[in-house]
Order: sequence, then structure tokens, then C-alpha cells
Amino acid sequence: MARDLSPSCKASRRIGTDLLLKRMGRDLETKCKLSTPPGQHGAKKARKSDYGMMLQAKQMLKLMYGVLEKQFRRYYFEASRRKGATGSTILELLETRLDNVVYRMGFGSTRAEARQLVRHKAIVVQPQGDANKAVVVNIPSYPVKPGDVIAVRERSKGQTRIADALRIHESLGFPEWVEVDVASKVGTFKRLPERSELPAEINEQLVVELYSK
Repeated sequence: MARDLSPSCKASRRIGTDLLLKRMGRDLETKCKLSTPPGQHGAKKARKSDYGMMLQAKQMLKLMYGVLEKQFRRYYFEASRRKGATGSTILELLETRLDNVVYRMGFGSTRAEARQLVRHKAIVVQPQGDANKAVVVNIPSYPVKPGDVIAVRERSKGQTRIADALRIHESLGFPEWVEVDVASKVGTFKRLPERSELPAEINEQLVVELYSK
């Protein structure tokens, strides 16, 4: 499975905002210098064209959710076939990825770490909370549905990184659309997030305009 292995600080500096690629709670402005773009001439602010702004909006989403171009394009075409606003549907498809839900529930400190937990078969999914249908899922893009219960596998509950991640997320607060039992390391995906609950700097409409050209 192909992965984006580019430096996370450089990616965040290029976009100009925190893409949540580093462990939460760190002073990223000091560590990554987010206010200055990378490169020898990064300090020189060049005016972006309309195409450049659309391209950056797409890059931001791809980097934030850890999705490569081919898969992201598939998400766009899937969203364009569904009813409703294409941009909002793209965000729903990205937010319901299993690796993202595992991250939102605090089992991983970053989406990359959450993806690794999924890949290493540390996550169990109970469709609609039915324990009799519980299955270990190792596919990061697995679509989670409202009502599904996500749990850390029993043999993986002792991992220090999971405990550390949960501690950080609990201190910062969990999203309203998930419910997490920190002690048992079990969470419920209650509903799809509202657009207002997602980062305001995301501009999904520019992404739609880019692909619809």
C-alpha cells in the first residue's frame, strides 16, 4: 500500500496551517514555523492564481486525511454520484474512514498512527454495536456507519501509545459525534459530523471546482 512519506512539518508549512500530522498538544509554530513556507524563498509571499488556490485546497484535504491522489479522485467521483452537495459528501466519506474514526476516538495521536493500528489488526468493529458480528478490520478506508462500535482489540489494549493518545484527546475533548469509554478503550460513532464541526479552513467547494473543470 502506497503512503505519503513526505516530512509532516514541511507539508503543514506549505499549506500554512496545522494539518494535525504531529502529536496533538505540541507547539507547532515553534517546532515547524507554520507561518513561513518551506524553501529558500519561502518568506516571499507570492499571489496565488485561482487554480493555485483550488490545488492547495485539494492538497490540504489529501494531506490532512492521509489519502493519495488516486483514492482521493475516487472519493470525488463517488461523492458526485450521490445526492446532496458534492463537497459535503467528500468530507463525509473522509470522516467515516476507519483510520480517521480511530483517530477521532483518541486511540491514535495522529491519523498516521491510527492507520498503523488498523493495519496491525489492533481494531475491532462491531456493526451497529452488535458484538456477535464483531470483526477485526485492517483496512484503513473501511467505511464506518453511525451506530458502529469501534474497540481496541484485547491483546492491544496494553500499548503505551494508545494510553498516551487517549490521555491527550481526553484532556482536549472528544468530538461531539463520537462517544468514548476511555477505561475500556471502546467508542461509538454516533453520527456524521456537521460541517460547522469540521475545520473552517477546509474549502471543499474549491476542490469540487478543481475536479469539475
